[in-house]
Amino acid sequence: MLRREWLSGLSLLAAAGFSGCRGYQYGHVIKPSAENMVGSHEAGAEVFDPLVDEAVAKLLARQQIPTEDCPVGQDGLPIKKTICFIGIENKSAEDIGDFKDKLYNQIDSQILESNSFQPISRRMVDAALHETRMRPDALMVPDNMSLFKAVLQRGGAPVDYFLYATLTSGTTKRNSSTQRDYELTLELTNLHTGKYDKLSSEVRKGYHKSAMGKIWNYNPLKR
Repeated sequence: MLRREWLSGLSLLAAAGFSGCRGYQYGHVIKPSAENMVGSHEAGAEVFDPLVDEAVAKLLARQQIPTEDCPVGQDGLPIKKTICFIGIENKSAEDIGDFKDKLYNQIDSQILESNSFQPISRRMVDAALHETRMRPDALMVPDNMSLFKAVLQRGGAPVDYFLYATLTSGTTKRNSSTQRDYELTLELTNLHTGKYDKLSSEVRKGYHKSAMGKIWNYNPLKR
């Protein structure tokens, strides 16, 4: 009897496996405490989440240090600086697809939660770019910057800072294994003083044809 039930269970598992070949798919809800899935061929949440967390943390820590161009309110606390987050430029070796908008929202949300900056709505930024017919990389030209700022101010959004984000990567190959170094850079420009600040975060990731590739290339005993 037990043998018959065991064989029946195997038959069900086999049927489920074959049904997967016919286009069926299984889904499950991932608990917040669970680790991110590690992509086998390109970067995903396991790379982008720590990149954003570290880069924004560095930016906020740097800006919370009092400076001569940091105005203080009547309560003695620094006045929030209005920041215009222009967007993310992907210069990495991979197409990041729908992660581009997700990265924008992650950076924007974390800045909004800080006590240093007051971000301008992305919808207002996109509308100003559309009205001025400018590409983000053309805004650092003084005349273009003045026109863009005027459009935002007309909509009730004065600008103190421009923020750009750039995603880059560097690839190292060794036989059938590959290491890719991902770097997220935040570039902050004070539009009143022209001062420029730049902060970066990096995550390295290895790609291998088999699990042995990780052991062979990253074995600490070999060093």
